[in-house]
Amino acid sequence: MSPLPRTTRLDRQTANRLLDTAVANVQRDYPVHWTRLIAGPEDLVPHRTLHPVFAGSYDWHSCVHQTWLAARLLRHDPDLPGAASAKSVLTSLITPEGCTTEAAYFSTGAGRHWERPYGWAWLLTLDAELAGTAWSVAPLNEVLRANWLTWIQDARFPVRVGTHANTAFAVGLVLDAARATGDTELAEACTSAALRWYFDDAGYGGFEPDAADFLSPALAEADLMRRVMDGTEFAKWFDAFLPDLTADRWQILREPAPVDDPSGAHGSHLSGLILSRAWAWRSIAESLPSSHRYVSLAREAFEAHSAVGWDYVFGYGYAAEHWLGTFAAYLELGAQS
Repeated sequence: MSPLPRTTRLDRQTANRLLDTAVANVQRDYPVHWTRLIAGPEDLVPHRTLHPVFAGSYDWHSCVHQTWLAARLLRHDPDLPGAASAKSVLTSLITPEGCTTEAAYFSTGAGRHWERPYGWAWLLTLDAELAGTAWSVAPLNEVLRANWLTWIQDARFPVRVGTHANTAFAVGLVLDAARATGDTELAEACTSAALRWYFDDAGYGGFEPDAADFLSPALAEADLMRRVMDGTEFAKWFDAFLPDLTADRWQILREPAPVDDPSGAHGSHLSGLILSRAWAWRSIAESLPSSHRYVSLAREAFEAHSAVGWDYVFGYGYAAEHWLGTFAAYLELGAQS
């Protein structure tokens, strides 16, 4: 089956708008969302003191993937009108000294858990994207890669939620990055975890979406499993996982979820959910054998979600714009070249 479209909405003007937004975000220190443990007043230091590279864009993981967004767009079109400014900002932020400071935090007891797995996955994805460029996050990547391997090799259970703790989405990102960089140890660890956690799943019975979801637990899992199985094996697994996908109860999964408040924190999450479902439905349609009973359904669901998701990317304030552009670009470009 021919691949489904990946650049239907990303014209040059839109790409430059995403780039300008990302560059503004990574430099914006406030508002900031702190989620780290504070043991005493000595820990109450500015966010950028601990995280000189990734202190902007509201929270650490968003800054990481907005940096990825800028780098990805520059690779996609190096001559965008905002390219010179973007390159200057990336050069000022991504320094060896800054990455060493970032790495030091993730080597502490608290840092070995903080931002796991979502933020770690985006950092490893960013590292893969920066290969061959003037920028490097190598000191930080080295620490987080080691942390990832320690964690994933011992983790007994996955996390099946629609927010940052979701393990399927993070493992999929890291698996793609590992394959892109030829890191067989990391790829094998991700593949092993995917099969250990999800291979026996059948008869999915979750209720989706939750109010804060920006990922579908069901579709994120399927999007990971198609990466570690061939088409025939994946089809068998998917049939067992969602045997009744045409039933009325799954209409909410097949169709875009309503977004009542796209400018709010949870409302913008639901906007992102539409975009992430779009790429998951597309990958499912492309991975199933062409004769499979769910191919048409998956294609239609991709098209429905793709058509709606972009409507929320711009114009709804910082709660949405500090991160949604990443999901729009991921839908159109994927994470790796």
